[in-house]
Amino acid sequence: MNLIEEIARLHPDDRPAIHDGRRLVTYGELFSSARPVADAIREAAAPLGRRPRVGLHCPNGLDYIILAMGILLADACLVPLAEELTEEERDEIIRTTSLDLIVEGQPQRDGVADYSLITDHRSLGTPPAFPEVAFQSLNPAFIRFSSGTTGSSKGIVLSHESLLARITAANRGMKIGPDDRILWMLPMAHHFAVSIVLYLHAGALTLLESSPTREDILACAEGHQATIIYGSPFHFAQLAADPGDFHWPSLRLAVATAAKLPEATAIAFHQRFGQPLVQGLGIIEVGLSVLNLDAPLEKPGALGRPLPDYEVELRGDDGEPVPDGQPGEFHVRGPGLLDAYLVPWNPDPLDDGFFASGDLVVRDPDGDLTLVGRLKSVINVAGMKVFPEEVEAVLNLHPGVKRSRVIGHDHPQMGQIPTAEIIPSDPGSPPKPVALQRYCREHISAYKVPLRYKFVDKIPLTASGKVRRH
Repeated sequence: MNLIEEIARLHPDDRPAIHDGRRLVTYGELFSSARPVADAIREAAAPLGRRPRVGLHCPNGLDYIILAMGILLADACLVPLAEELTEEERDEIIRTTSLDLIVEGQPQRDGVADYSLITDHRSLGTPPAFPEVAFQSLNPAFIRFSSGTTGSSKGIVLSHESLLARITAANRGMKIGPDDRILWMLPMAHHFAVSIVLYLHAGALTLLESSPTREDILACAEGHQATIIYGSPFHFAQLAADPGDFHWPSLRLAVATAAKLPEATAIAFHQRFGQPLVQGLGIIEVGLSVLNLDAPLEKPGALGRPLPDYEVELRGDDGEPVPDGQPGEFHVRGPGLLDAYLVPWNPDPLDDGFFASGDLVVRDPDGDLTLVGRLKSVINVAGMKVFPEEVEAVLNLHPGVKRSRVIGHDHPQMGQIPTAEIIPSDPGSPPKPVALQRYCREHISAYKVPLRYKFVDKIPLTASGKVRRH
């Protein structure tokens, strides 16, 4: 089963698929552009005699969609290489996933997607640290790293079947269809396989607005009568602060995900546009399993209730369910959960079908769930996930740093920002924060770089000598 071929069968060629601000592209035109990409990948990968793993490095936009579809149509496994990655981070993902090819998006030529197919990158062809036969048996479509591989991200493997199952389950809640026009606001390297693919499968029109300014985003919404918007709390805080008089009458669903939604943002968005802001819990290993469709105005900070196909348990430290009103770790079971972790290889990452998320959640007597914190250490920066272990590994290599701890601090616009506690190698002459920032930027993506630095005498450790997070 190939999910993209399934989409091609579902929709007529003349149905509108993508509007990128310059032109309207139909489903037929989309597939006509993607199939030559697939043919080129098949030809290049033919000597392998197996499904290739293909990296995609391309800016947000129509080209990304065409190239990603081409990779999947070729029956290859797509590995996004996000634009914000440093060369060091990108090379690490190429080695860890044992990529066979890289599709490099190029500037458009005469409005047509252009790309180069890289077969000679120095890191390509690294022997896999996972069993090739077992990997291939999954019918893998997608490998995603939430962060660089030097942190806690293990590489999430999703099959074509799992992708179809999760977008189908998510759409039982969102009910996206051919009449919908969805305004796109998120980075495709992080969300294509679980969002854009859903919109295409549902036959909707996706609106691509390249400008990040709220004025241009709202102009796009008004000009195309957008019905749905799906973004992070950061995006919605920006839109809610717009001083204009456009009230977005066509909007029927606004979904906030990727980080905890501040109640103030939800309230401000409703006051500005007269439409509730619906929070959802989206997890790359799971998909969208919880959505606040029942009480978005009465409980603007709630995650809501599990979608029909999902079962949720909140468990305490002893693994047993906690009573209502008590925080417990969010466990979820349902369709479309991850098929495996890549590194180290784990083809059975679930416990009796349940995924343990690391999120601390409370259930109220009505059955509504509210996110209260994290068991794990991940930091959410404007919808992007940062693993503190990865940042600490970089900081600890600086000659002026003896040891570091990176934690997230709440921020009204960004959700959280990474901050660093530093034990200097020489307490009498600690490194300057600007020098530490510059050093970090050379090795990790800009959004992971700590914005604040505090010099301390000691850092709390666990009994085993690891950095204590809480």
